[in-house]
Amino acid sequence: MLQILLLLLLSSTADSQSQRVSGYKKANTCVCQLNSTMWLFPAQKFKYVLEELHTCEGSLNNLQEELTFSSQRLPLIQDQFSNFTARLEPYNYLHFRGLYTELSLRQLGQELSQLQEDIDVVHSQLNNSHTQKLSKEADRLHKHVNKMQTIDTTNMKTVKEKLRYLKNNVETCKSIPKDFRGHDRHCLRGLITNISDPITTKVSPHGKSYVSGSWGKQAQKESEGQKNSYWVQPLLSSHIWGNTVRLYQTYEDFMASTNHREFTFASSYSDPSTNEGPNAVLYGEALYYHCYRSADVCRYDLEANEVKRVTLPGTGVGFNNKFPYCYYDCRLNSDVDVEADETGLWALYATLGNHGNLVISRLVWDSEVKSLNVTQTWETRLFKKAVSNAFMVCGVMYATRYVNEYQEEVFYAFDTATGKEDNSLAIRLEKVAKGVASLSYNPTNKQIYMYNDGYLLAYQAYF
Repeated sequence: MLQILLLLLLSSTADSQSQRVSGYKKANTCVCQLNSTMWLFPAQKFKYVLEELHTCEGSLNNLQEELTFSSQRLPLIQDQFSNFTARLEPYNYLHFRGLYTELSLRQLGQELSQLQEDIDVVHSQLNNSHTQKLSKEADRLHKHVNKMQTIDTTNMKTVKEKLRYLKNNVETCKSIPKDFRGHDRHCLRGLITNISDPITTKVSPHGKSYVSGSWGKQAQKESEGQKNSYWVQPLLSSHIWGNTVRLYQTYEDFMASTNHREFTFASSYSDPSTNEGPNAVLYGEALYYHCYRSADVCRYDLEANEVKRVTLPGTGVGFNNKFPYCYYDCRLNSDVDVEADETGLWALYATLGNHGNLVISRLVWDSEVKSLNVTQTWETRLFKKAVSNAFMVCGVMYATRYVNEYQEEVFYAFDTATGKEDNSLAIRLEKVAKGVASLSYNPTNKQIYMYNDGYLLAYQAYF
C-alpha cells in the first residue's frame, strides 16, 4: 500500500514545473529570492489519490467476493446440471420407445432454460475452460430437448389419430342407420363392416413400371360370354391415357398371364375415344371408361368394336386433371371414375356447381336404341380432392383416404337410396405400395379390386 502511495505522490510532484529566478551579486556571493511554496506537500492531491485508492480497494474486494461466490456456486450448478441430465434419461427412453411425453418435456425445457441462464452468468464471471464446456453442454442439451419436444408433438397427433380410429370402429357399429341400404332387393344388408387382407396379389402383366390403370372381373351377373373373364387396362401413355384392354377368359389364365385377347378401342392416345384416367370397368360385353379430355363416359363394345358416349350432367364437370383423387398424392387425371355394383353402372366425379364435391350419376345402357344415358344424379358434401379413391356397393358410395404407405382407410359412405351419409367409418385396406390408381367393387363375388402402383390386389368385402 505504501509503495502505491509513494508512486502516486511522485507522479504528482513530477507534474510540478521548475522555476527560474534571477539574483544579484553581494559580497562576492550570489543572492536570489526563492518561492518555497512550490515544495509544499500536495495535500489536496494526496486526499484525492487516497479516495481513489479506497474505491479501488472496495472494487477489488467486491470482485474477489463475486469470484469466490461463483467458484462456490459452480459445483452447485454442476450438480443441478448432472441431476437434470439424469432426469432426462427416462424421457430419452420413452421418446425412442415411441411413447409420448410432450407435456413433461415442455416443463423440463423451462427448467433447463433457467439453469442455462445461471450457467451463462457464472461463465461470464469466471470465463474458464470448465465453465465454457458447461455452457456448451447446456446449449447442446437444450437443442436436444427442443428437438424431442417437436417430434413428440407429432407423436401426440399420431396417438389422437389412433384413438379416433378406435372410437370410429365403435361408433360405426352404433351409427349405421337401419335403412342404410341400396336400391336392389339383394342389398338389404347395411354397410360393409370389414374388408379382408389381399386374397390375390399379382404384378400387372405389363410390368410394375405402368403404375396407373385398372383391372377386375366381369361385373355383370347376367353376362354369358364373358361370365368368368378377367381384364387389365393399364395406362400406357404418361400414366394418363390408354387405348387397349387385355382380356383373359379364366382366372387361371389371368394368374398365369396366358391365353389373352387384346382389344384396341382407339387409334391413338389422342383419339377422342381414348381412355383418360385410371378408372374403368368391364360390364357385360363392353368396357366403360372416361373419354379423352371431355366430360363424357365412353362405352366400348368388344363384339361390335364401336364406341358410344354420354356427357355427364352438372355445371363445370371436372376433367383434364381438374378434380382428381388427391388425398395424399394426386392421381393424375382421375377426374371421372366409372363403377359397377348390384344395381348397375355409376359415374363418380366433381363439378364446379357442387364446389368440387363428389357427384354420383347412374348410367344405363339402352340396348334397343344403342345409347348410353344418365338417369339420376346425387350431389354429396364430400370434397373429391380430399379422397384417395371411391367405389360403389349396392347403391352406396364408399370413399377412401391414405393412412400410410401400406394402408388405406374407408372412412365415408353415401347412400343414394336415402341420401344419408356416414363419415365415421374406419375400415382398413392393406396394400403393398403407396399409390392407389383405382378401386372397384365386383357384385358377382363381392370382391374389391385395387390397382396399386403396378400391383393387382383383390379383397373380400364383408357385410
